[in-house]
Amino acid sequence: MADTTVESEIPGKVFKIEAPVGTKVEEDDPIIILESMKMEIPIGAPRAGVVKEILVAEGDPVEEGDEVAVIE
Repeated sequence: MADTTVESEIPGKVFKIEAPVGTKVEEDDPIIILESMKMEIPIGAPRAGVVKEILVAEGDPVEEGDEVAVIE
């Protein structure tokens, strides 16, 4: 199966990396937690797989549509 990119659905700041590289995830498992408007918003896996790459670091600002991770 081809790699799948994970995108931020909202602007915010990366609060926590929940699933580091190598973590096996199921669909909708949280990969990254964003902080936006003083709320913690999880970015879930679009499908089951293994986290291949994290493209952001904790504290990084992200915009809607930014790629934040890759699942293989």
